[in-house]
Amino acid sequence: MIPDSASYRLANARVHRSLTSGLAATYDNDGFTLVDIAIADGKISSIAAHGKSKAPTEAIDLAGRIVLPCFVDCHTHIDKGHIWPRKPNPDGTFMGALNAAGADRVARWSAEDLAKRMDFSLRSAYAHGTKALRTHLDSVAPQEEISWPVFETMREAWRGRIELQGACLLGIEGVRDKKWFDRLAKRVAAAKGVLGVVTYMVPDLEELLDHVFAQAIKHGLDLDFHADETDDIAAISLKKIAEAALWNGFEGKILVGHCCSLARQPDLEVLDTLDKVAKAGLAVVSLPMCNLYLQDRRGDQTTPRWRGVTLLHEMKARGIPVAVASDNTRDPFYAYGDLDMLEVYRMATRILHFDHPVADWPQAVTATPAKVMRLDGFGTLAAGGDADFILFKGRSWTELLSRPESDRIVVRGGRAIERQLPDYAELDELMVE
Repeated sequence: MIPDSASYRLANARVHRSLTSGLAATYDNDGFTLVDIAIADGKISSIAAHGKSKAPTEAIDLAGRIVLPCFVDCHTHIDKGHIWPRKPNPDGTFMGALNAAGADRVARWSAEDLAKRMDFSLRSAYAHGTKALRTHLDSVAPQEEISWPVFETMREAWRGRIELQGACLLGIEGVRDKKWFDRLAKRVAAAKGVLGVVTYMVPDLEELLDHVFAQAIKHGLDLDFHADETDDIAAISLKKIAEAALWNGFEGKILVGHCCSLARQPDLEVLDTLDKVAKAGLAVVSLPMCNLYLQDRRGDQTTPRWRGVTLLHEMKARGIPVAVASDNTRDPFYAYGDLDMLEVYRMATRILHFDHPVADWPQAVTATPAKVMRLDGFGTLAAGGDADFILFKGRSWTELLSRPESDRIVVRGGRAIERQLPDYAELDELMVE
């Protein structure tokens, strides 16, 4: 359907209002309108309401099929990806995941092992239509000395296909060794990465957060936290992060992931936290598939009672930037997944009710994470922008979100890419003890 030529036109394409700003058109109740798109030399030269521009007879008629910008996946763990066959979660719990992943890291995470699994993950994401991806990298000593060089090599190898960002990952207690953490922050800065930690309600949390912020300010780094991935209503580290951002006068970008416990806290506590998060300018990413898998797993033949996601609707109403992302893929934290952001959005729509109305929720996997990641021109369709988009068969949300759309067409630089997903058999040699 997409010609292998420098210039062509797509007629009768269906695009979403939230992803094509400034377009003069009439939209339906879900925010869609029909447009004609002109492509020239790898760029979108124009987007106009269908019928308002005279499309040439040779234009490709998409018959109302949906066109979305390529996805932005702002929270993943491709260093852990695909270890499930050799190190599954024994009971599906968070502690089961933490212990299994930690044991596998110590025993198996060589540079060669990491590189093969990370490349496999990136090939999957690319084939599904992801253009930018941030991965957390376990940076507990001595793993940081192995993982960061592999990441830098991988980022260069994938340049032009996936914009790859890295954020260090360690428990907040690791910051107590200030000399070691300061060296890590310097290493992250040298790699042009993002400074990240997992927060818990430890007695010295405020002091440790102050030191994290001080290092971020010193090196000019953005911050990325894992916070409150628990059902414990006493877990309020999201609020503590917002307070630390305010009293440190932090001006960089801050992304906080999970924030599960917020959904279980009393209303007054929730309102206080959301007010501070909004004032501090934090962004929040929910990981609906992973948290649905891990949270409220009781292990006693009891059905889970809550979904594990955070309060995205309430956050969005306060102007807090919100996103959803893939998180873990076929590792002890999530046994499934393929870094397919359409699957993430489809699941998020069902779990978090991204509908009635659809409003601008499509930005949660495109434009919003792009802004958090400082990626200008990503996550939207606009004249003058790169011709990077995904063409689906679905002509409405109910069609698009009801099937996997495994035959989608991914276009990069105006040309359709080869969408061959890697075969799991490629990883078999890594699964042998």
